[in-house]
Parts: sequence; structure tokens; C-alpha cells
Amino acid sequence: MAMVCLSDFEAHAKKHLPKIAWDFFAAGADDCITRDENILAYKRIRFRPRMLRDVSLMDVRTKLLGTEISFPVGIAPTGFHQLAWPDGEQSTARAAKVMNVCYIASTYSTCTLEEISTAAPGGLRWFQLYIHRNRAVSQQLVQRAEALGFQGLVLTADLPYTGKRRDDIRNGFRLPPHMKLKNLEGAFEVCKNEPILLDPSVTWNDIYWLRSLTHLPIIIKGILTKEDAELAVRHGVQGIIVSNHGGRQLDGGPATIDALVEVVEVVKDRVEVYLDGGIRKGSDVLKALALGAKCVFIGRPALWGLAYKGEEGLQEVLRILQAEFRLSMALAG
Repeated sequence: MAMVCLSDFEAHAKKHLPKIAWDFFAAGADDCITRDENILAYKRIRFRPRMLRDVSLMDVRTKLLGTEISFPVGIAPTGFHQLAWPDGEQSTARAAKVMNVCYIASTYSTCTLEEISTAAPGGLRWFQLYIHRNRAVSQQLVQRAEALGFQGLVLTADLPYTGKRRDDIRNGFRLPPHMKLKNLEGAFEVCKNEPILLDPSVTWNDIYWLRSLTHLPIIIKGILTKEDAELAVRHGVQGIIVSNHGGRQLDGGPATIDALVEVVEVVKDRVEVYLDGGIRKGSDVLKALALGAKCVFIGRPALWGLAYKGEEGLQEVLRILQAEFRLSMALAG
């Protein structure tokens, strides 16, 4: 069957992935209200299309912190890519490089930062960081990422503790024995999926600590309110990702596209604002840009692409999104 839209990849992944892996990727917290609302919120937004605008030539390129990408979509940080495809994050990095988009590699990758860098030298990569109670572990990860040529540091702010994901609890989710959290090997023992070693005492002051470790621009992920957006700017970050962790943390929070508006309004172009959560069509990308996002990032759809055909499948997901985005721009004038 030809893959026509992103939901085709979702259906394929659900059918072919082991149930425990599918449930892990699909999981939201508690009743999954926020996870589902991320998608539903886009359906309530309407365009005001303009006609006779000459859309024969369109340039969909943009820049992230000065680096050009082919269109305003990147790959959000998600863990455990080997659950979707044997090469895991190496395939993700290669697909991102071929399509010239930004890939945010997760602390919880099943490939090392070195393997990811080697797989796609020269690609635009940022590194997503969780701060651990053992600060030396986090410091080492940041410095490794910078030495390997990663170009941004993404601090996830919305995970002092892991949200309650019921299917993972029912399934007793844990990584298969042959998979490891490669970047944390030897640092400490990681039990099941529970990141009990994350530091729940992290505050805004830790932005200054990170700044002392690296020259990389710092992007903060997980902002949902104008108050926190203002604090992020005041603490000197270079970018904000409006995100609710794909609905995997606090259930009952806002859809990211709804939260975007107040964040953009208060930031006033002082830093770049991005968004993840609920992007399923090229028209969703256009809606996010129209409401002030500089770029969006996809999480689950990237994993569905990997589950379909690895690097090739993820490229196909990105190509479909790019084509749909161009078409939506043209039809909206």
C-alpha cells in the first residue's frame, strides 16, 4: 500500500510493532486527554485563505539559530529508537541529514552520541538533556555533545518525575536485554524505564550552571505559559520549545498549539519559539507558523517512519510533510 499521509505510517506501526513498543510510543499520561487534545486543537483552527497571490514560486526554507534547514520541521527528542528500528538513532540522524532538518537527539538514546555523530557527519543536531542528581553525569554529556559538534543544547523542563503512563505500568515496560541507554552506560544503573535518578530540584538558576559548562546555545523545552516564557528569556536562553511532552506528563494541561499564542505574545521576537505536539499534516505546520512558531518538531510520526522502513521510512514521512506544507501555503495564498 502506498503511504499517502502520516496516519498511514501510524497504522502500519501499530500493526507491526510489538505491543509493548507500540504502547510505549503511543502512551499519554493518565486519561490521555492532553495527548489527544494536541491533535484535536489543530482541527478547530481555521485558515483565512487569500486568492490570486502568485504562488508559482515558494521558498519554504528557514533558519534555526542561524543555520538553514530545508523547511520548518525538525525531529523532536524521543527515547529508545531501537524499539522501532534496529539501527535506532543512527537511522534517524541519517534521514535528518538527507532531508536537511534539525534532529534533537535524546539523553535516552539507544545509540551513543558518538554513533549518532558518525552516522551523519555534518548534519544539524541538537542534544536534549535531562539533568540528573549526579551532576557530573549531566556535565559530561553536555561536554561530549559539544565536542562532537552538536550545535544546540535542549533542556527538558517538564520532567521532574515521570508522568503516570498506564499501559507502560500494565505491560511492566522495560528495554529488551540487548538494548541499553547507551549515553548513560557505566554512569549508574538505570532501572526499567523509571528515571529515578533525574533531579527534581532543578530550577531556573540551573540555566546559569549549564551556561558555565558550554558555549552551545540553550533551548528550553516544556514551556506552556507566558510567565515561564518570560522567565526563560530573562534567564538568557536562545530558544523555547512550547511542549507538553506529547501529553506524557501532566494530563489536563493545554494543547501546545493553544499555549503557543501567549508564549509568542510575551516573547516578542526576543528568542526563537518552536513547538512540538500534535503535528500530523502539512497544514498543521502552517497553522503553527501562522500563530508565531519559527519551526515545529515531530515526535511520534518520526518513530512511525522508522518502524516502516528505517531511515528511508523517516525520509518519506518528512517528504510527505514538506509536500503538504508547500501545498497548504499555496492554497492559503
